Amino acid sequence: MAGDARLVFVLIGFAACSLVATSRAQPAEVKVGLIIDADSPVGKIATTTIPMALEDFYAAFPNSTARVKILQYNSSADVVIAASAALQLMTTQGARAILGPQSSVESAFVADLATHAEVPVVSFSATSPSVSPTAARFFSRAAHSDADQAGAIAALATLFGWRRVVPIYQDDDYGVAFLPFLVDALASARAEVPYRCALSAAASPDAVAAELYRLESEQTRVFVLHTRHQLARRVFAAALKAGMIGEGYVWVITDGLTGLLGSVQPPQGVIGLAPYVPTTPRLRDVKKRWAHRYMRDHPDGELSHAIIGCYAVWAYDAAWAVASAAERLSATELSSPPGLVGGTDGDNDISGLGKSRSGKSFLRALSDTKFEGLGGMFELVDGELVVPAYRVLNIVEGGRERGIGFWSPRFGLSRHISRRSDIPGGELAPVIWPGESAVQPSGWVQPTSARKLRVAVPGYVSASYRAIVHLDVDSVTNQTTAGGFVIDVFEAAVRLLPYALPFEYVKAKSQPYDTLVHAVQNGTFDAAVADMTITEKRAKHVDFTLPYMATDIAMVVPLLDQRSSKLTWFFFLKPVCYDLWLVSGALFFLISFVVWAIEHSHNRDFGAEVELTPSNQGKLTPNQAGTKGKLTLSNQVGTSLYFGFSTLVFAHRENLKSNLSRIVVVVWVFVVLILQSSYTATLTSMLTVPQVELAIADYSALLRGTEKVGIMNNSFTGQALKQSGFPQDRIVRYPNARSFLDALLNGSIGAIVNETPYFQMFLTTYSDNFSMTDQRNMTGGFGFAFPKGSPYVTDLSQAILKLTESNEIARIQRKWFGDPGNGDSPFRSRSLSLYTFRGLFLITGLISLACFVFQLMFNFRQTIDQLIFKFRQHIVQMIFKFRQPIQEIMLPPSSPLEEHSVIDVAGSPDSAPHTSEWSGTLEMAIPPADEIEPAASDQTAEVAPARQPDSSEENHREASN
Repeated sequence: MAGDARLVFVLIGFAACSLVATSRAQPAEVKVGLIIDADSPVGKIATTTIPMALEDFYAAFPNSTARVKILQYNSSADVVIAASAALQLMTTQGARAILGPQSSVESAFVADLATHAEVPVVSFSATSPSVSPTAARFFSRAAHSDADQAGAIAALATLFGWRRVVPIYQDDDYGVAFLPFLVDALASARAEVPYRCALSAAASPDAVAAELYRLESEQTRVFVLHTRHQLARRVFAAALKAGMIGEGYVWVITDGLTGLLGSVQPPQGVIGLAPYVPTTPRLRDVKKRWAHRYMRDHPDGELSHAIIGCYAVWAYDAAWAVASAAERLSATELSSPPGLVGGTDGDNDISGLGKSRSGKSFLRALSDTKFEGLGGMFELVDGELVVPAYRVLNIVEGGRERGIGFWSPRFGLSRHISRRSDIPGGELAPVIWPGESAVQPSGWVQPTSARKLRVAVPGYVSASYRAIVHLDVDSVTNQTTAGGFVIDVFEAAVRLLPYALPFEYVKAKSQPYDTLVHAVQNGTFDAAVADMTITEKRAKHVDFTLPYMATDIAMVVPLLDQRSSKLTWFFFLKPVCYDLWLVSGALFFLISFVVWAIEHSHNRDFGAEVELTPSNQGKLTPNQAGTKGKLTLSNQVGTSLYFGFSTLVFAHRENLKSNLSRIVVVVWVFVVLILQSSYTATLTSMLTVPQVELAIADYSALLRGTEKVGIMNNSFTGQALKQSGFPQDRIVRYPNARSFLDALLNGSIGAIVNETPYFQMFLTTYSDNFSMTDQRNMTGGFGFAFPKGSPYVTDLSQAILKLTESNEIARIQRKWFGDPGNGDSPFRSRSLSLYTFRGLFLITGLISLACFVFQLMFNFRQTIDQLIFKFRQHIVQMIFKFRQPIQEIMLPPSSPLEEHSVIDVAGSPDSAPHTSEWSGTLEMAIPPADEIEPAASDQTAEVAPARQPDSSEENHREASN
């Protein structure tokens, strides 16, 4: 029995191992539906690619626990059939996920059904933005959305300077849904879509040709083709017949067509966009095997179709992602019964569909799937495939593609995939354009038939302002003729646009410009070309170009002759300003003082000592000896001032002794000559030339006064005055310059407030009696008005800048307004100010002070010399005092000492007298011995050998000394 029990246990273990081995050898089957149009190029690609991708996946992962089984349905491009196939797959067939459907219209319907049943749908060909994961939660797009390539097309338009682009699209969800993204991208690149061409998928060749002929009559030559491959072939065939694939034309095709180049067969020169697929050894291997397999699966297919494109890459990666997600399902989910649960009214009732048991887990696994696929890194973000970049292709001879660059959201257009171009705006390799031309097309021609821009021009303009703008209408032919400065600038700017801008002038009735702005805003006119000032209020309703003429709000007032009112008692002081009077007087006293300081020590006219005579004894102050005298202090002051005044008329008679004082006087006389001439000329001008002044100095004076102000009809200056606090009852409107003139002359108004261009014409004629004040308030200038968002605003603004930089606007301004004047009245004489002569006064003052300092230095030296001389004289007298007794004893009476001796400063009788350059010769007379000390006895008395002098003799000698 024990042996039998052991045998039973062995058999049970063997059976269990067999069951485990069997379970490992047979992975769980995961059914996945495939809905395609089997006869279409994309369908044929899918039938070859998806089985190949699954085989490659399970070859790479042989131990997979799940095996995807494809359940294929042919929709024949019918939405109802596709929906019916999806319903059968989810209910009766037990599909846990669906690949496809092929078209965006089918995908939108199927995605709604699948979302209700919670069955994941993975599309590799529905690129239209009309279906998206945001609208259908269980929908995933394993392809690029068409919206992603709109930025690349806009970048091409910017690079080549195309300002107008015409889309040719298929009139269904595939084409219509892409159009808003394209228009927005072009608008951000400052390009516009002037018109568009929608073609039905079933449009006949004649219908396509008719639409192309209509496009050919317009001016734009840049076309973006976004259709299915069948319609694209008919479009290119009609374009070739119409001659629209020649030089000057531009054709751009989207990635839906570049992925099927063999089926589309685009002509040479076309530019295309294709998703960027990095070239790897794996891709090269897949391409070889795929081409052979495609021709095996479709032996009747053309060899040109056996080229792996974006649809094949997307289908391959989508199948790989589904297989990878199925591998992540748990054993419980894999073993759960397929199909839907919780339905109400049967499997074929749409409203009563149940829910998939594994749908949420399958969708979560798909979102988490990330691998290196054929097209690069495969990753679904919010259900959308991440877009790394696009290739920019140029179709060459034979329909072959030639890469000319890349575009990515990060780097823009560049010739390198991994870095930005060094050229602003990007760069591409040279392009071969249609017609085998290497010349870049401008993108436009002069149209033969196009709607013209309705440009409003003020109809009634006064003759005074016709030089600014005017519009004349022939009553017989009804033909309009516009002219003036504004019209010339507008037409010159239009000629600089990178495209033709057909327009016609439309006469606008006389109305305020604010009303005309509203007419542009509501579409009555397409633009307004007038002398319209840019204001904040108007800019809220329309877009303005850059100002083509700078303007200011200014004031013109009458000129008044003030000569009679200025003839007062002290009119003679008017030619010179008070500061010049003060400085001239100060300089006069300075010159008088400096001359006196230099001359008074040695010039008797300025106070030096002279010999007293009976004629001058009463005018001089004698010295202590009473032999000489000098002028009194009052006489010295009078002489100095009189000398200064006499220089004003060059009548000074005093004789100057010093060279320093002569230098001072020469400079001063030169200054006096200039001052005197200038004063005479200014005084003569004030007495003879009309001295005009502004009747009203500025806005403040106008506001404080009571005068009325004239403004032009339809001008915004009235509103500006009101905002500044000016009373409305003092504002009077006038239609033309003549009415302004009459009102100013008869005193109805005291001033005109207007913009400077109008005053420029007014003062050209009436500048003798009126003038513009210096105070001005800046405005926005004159600009052209367009509706909000108009693309012409930016282009015309750039053209205006070019006109300004090239000085063309200045030439037009001179043509209509003449050379601008300086704005100053020719009859105004201004008083002389210190600023005019500041240099002369500075030089005179510096020279006078320098001479005065030199004289002080010389006087100081003379004083030092005199002190030294007196000191030496005292020393000599002391020595002579001690020598005198010896001379009286030893020397005979006839001694040479009896003669006057001249002793120089050094004390030597034989040396020459000391002279000084400025003080003259200094001499000291030494008296003889008898004059120094008189003899007490007779001359004949004999000299006592040892006689001592008595005290009276000492005293007498000291007194004589």
